[in-house]
Amino acid sequence: RVHPTNPRYFTDGGGRAIFLAGAHTWANLQDMGLMARTSQDPPAVFDYDAHLRFLVRHNHNFIRLWRWEVPKWLDRQWADDLPGRLTQYCEPHPWPRTGPGMARDGKPKFDLTRFHEPYFERLRARVMAARDQGIYVSVMLFEGWAVQFVDAWEFHPFKLENNVNGVDGDGLSYFMLATNAPGRRVLELQEAYIRKVADTVNDLDNVLYEVCNEAGSYSTAWQYHVIRYLKEYEAVKPKQHPVGMTFQYRGGSNQTLFDSPADWVSPNPGSADERYDSEPSGAYRGKVILSDTDHQYGHSGGDALWVWKSFCRGLNVLFMDDYSPSPSWQDSARAAMGQAVRYAEKMDLASMVPHDALSNTRYCLANPGREYLVFQPGIRGLFSVNLRAAKGECAVEWLNVTTGETRRGAPVGGGTARSFATPFPGPAVLYLKCGATAGAADRAPGGWEARAPREEVRPRFAYDPAGGRDGK
Repeated sequence: RVHPTNPRYFTDGGGRAIFLAGAHTWANLQDMGLMARTSQDPPAVFDYDAHLRFLVRHNHNFIRLWRWEVPKWLDRQWADDLPGRLTQYCEPHPWPRTGPGMARDGKPKFDLTRFHEPYFERLRARVMAARDQGIYVSVMLFEGWAVQFVDAWEFHPFKLENNVNGVDGDGLSYFMLATNAPGRRVLELQEAYIRKVADTVNDLDNVLYEVCNEAGSYSTAWQYHVIRYLKEYEAVKPKQHPVGMTFQYRGGSNQTLFDSPADWVSPNPGSADERYDSEPSGAYRGKVILSDTDHQYGHSGGDALWVWKSFCRGLNVLFMDDYSPSPSWQDSARAAMGQAVRYAEKMDLASMVPHDALSNTRYCLANPGREYLVFQPGIRGLFSVNLRAAKGECAVEWLNVTTGETRRGAPVGGGTARSFATPFPGPAVLYLKCGATAGAADRAPGGWEARAPREEVRPRFAYDPAGGRDGK
């Protein structure tokens, strides 16, 4: 649930604030060939165990578990970038393909009144496997991008020709509240599916929900309804889980997210006073914010600077990972998320909020007088921190963001503003633990259960302040 005293974060009920960060990828629930250069039916089996090992190696603690609604689509949007990668296939799906009759993809039609149990068994098993590695999972209920931008609706289970139940969701109206009889029938089946998902994972502690990926602005009333419906359904069950709403593409607005009944949101870059893609706002907007490169850049941006700026502005961070092999520009973000998780677990994060004015770097997460986490993005090697609220000495620790190296510095006294010079070139993090708690700078991480120590990942990249592939 949302932390009661620091609602920028969630809590597990033990009082600690939980910073969420992790890399997610398209095929981590259903097998599908989104990044494959050739079509394959059935699609290649995704190595989920390797996915979890990758996350653990990088000290990540969160994934979006992706849902794809259609068994086939002609992916014209990607044809120029990846020649030959046209027809995509996906399986399994929530409903069985029983027939009689054949759907538009040449396979038996779906029966929307029955559930395909292997789909839900896989869903539960993957959430449990992530839990066993200390990883939270957002279960995506619906997916709207494909219906808008490729020919996916032709093969959608709710298109009249593809099911045995006479149900026709009629394209984009599938993501809208309708008052006519066909629309009410679609909503009834959607609600039955929502109940089935909740029944499948309700007893698990590492669950969040996401209503829908990238349905457009036309979906607002429907998404609000899904959020409320899921909350009402879980209210009488043993556990309740946070429900999130992510940016509506196209035509959405961040304000629609902040006005929603959701517990967490993922905005797009936003207005000049938000700038979540470059100089993220630290203003509290009434929701837990999971800032996701998927809604900032797609899968072509985000780096260590973005991660640390976002973390020091009180945001959680997610990375849309196309699994480009190392070494690559993506290593920067992958490594930085793990670094940030490590510091979030070390600090009393529940007491930490953005205090930009305490440092001339303008990136400072602090509990004044007790703890300070300052990010220096590489543009100044000498910077100041206002320690007037601190009494006694402050323990000093430096993190080299580029290499992952940590280094102890000489303690400094509080009660005044202090200047600090980074002991290495490039972006750096300064962590100060002050007063009576100065010796407790290495607090052990916690979780819903004890976790084995994770292998530290040393980034394999050279940071270039002149810019990366995303132009930043």
